[in-house]
Amino acid sequence: MEFQFEAGEVLLIDKPVGWTSFDIVNFVRSLIKRFHQIHKLKVGHAGTLDPLASGLLILCTGKMTKRIQEFQDQDKVYTGTFLLGKTTPSYDGETEPDAVYPTDHISSEMIEAVRKQFLGEQQQMPPNFSAIKVDGKRAFDYARKQQEVKLNPRTIFIHRLELEQKNFPEISFEITCSKGTYIRSLAYDFGRALQSGAYLTSLIRTQIGEFNVADARTPEQIKAMIIETNQDHK
Repeated sequence: MEFQFEAGEVLLIDKPVGWTSFDIVNFVRSLIKRFHQIHKLKVGHAGTLDPLASGLLILCTGKMTKRIQEFQDQDKVYTGTFLLGKTTPSYDGETEPDAVYPTDHISSEMIEAVRKQFLGEQQQMPPNFSAIKVDGKRAFDYARKQQEVKLNPRTIFIHRLELEQKNFPEISFEITCSKGTYIRSLAYDFGRALQSGAYLTSLIRTQIGEFNVADARTPEQIKAMIIETNQDHK
């Protein structure tokens, strides 16, 4: 295999939990610089994944960075879990639970009725702990300092939402949704719709458009490929 980083490559990364999307960008850029002596190279990702989420991240290099917006605009597929009965300020496990709610009143029929309400076009409020820029700073910078931040709702579209209740109060899900959908907000809003609370406990992005995580490589596999292609040309 021969990489054409400047002409443009699309790299499918299986992002591990704990890495930020920018960690992956910097990791790949530094490897290309070190092993291929390309010191000025555009590298960008097509859609942020939270540090606690894993799965498919599309990286573009060189001239292929012009297609980032095209990839970002495509529908996404996620799988994961959320826990009913508690909320956290970040809507996921980054922060500790701040409130506890009853779940005894929640039935399978109630969950199914609420599931149907979340299908189609809707307005969604992003979480305060998000990477959205407000006055030049990320929203999560304000939130982590417990400073108030003003965010606006976004129009999203949920094409498909499948739920599994066998581990109640933990709910497993698979969702196909439009760009801009915050799954953490979905978990939070779902809990409220059930007259309870909920927060996201795990998340994997499995698909972006026609790109699938099954075809993605881990950071270590990408590193090995970048080193190997460099050695092939020595």
